[in-house]
Amino acid sequence: MRIGELAARTGVSVRSLRYYEEQGLLVSTRSGGGQRHFTHDDIERVDFIQRLYVAGLSSRTILELMPCRYAPSDENSDAALDRMAQERDRLSAHIKELLHTRDSLDDLITAARADRDDRRTAA
Repeated sequence: MRIGELAARTGVSVRSLRYYEEQGLLVSTRSGGGQRHFTHDDIERVDFIQRLYVAGLSSRTILELMPCRYAPSDENSDAALDRMAQERDRLSAHIKELLHTRDSLDDLITAARADRDDRRTAA
């Protein structure tokens, strides 16, 4: 199938599919005229890639995880589990930083409201 059909079947833009191919996440064959051709298996592959993106993973990390899915072995599974745990830890640290930032903003909002209320009371 051509790239437009793959896009329609997966709900992913043609631009994204080209990006996936550039990143090595998706592979096409080319016609004599240079058109990309994909297989029906690529529908599932794109769905898998999308699920990993939704989980917050980068294209580089997704590429590292692909052998677990497409060349399953204990070694590939262990590597994928370790990598996903690292990503979870990275996200947890980021969430902690965001919560701290939000708390700092809450403190500023509280101080600004108190200043405003003091000015109103003094007037």
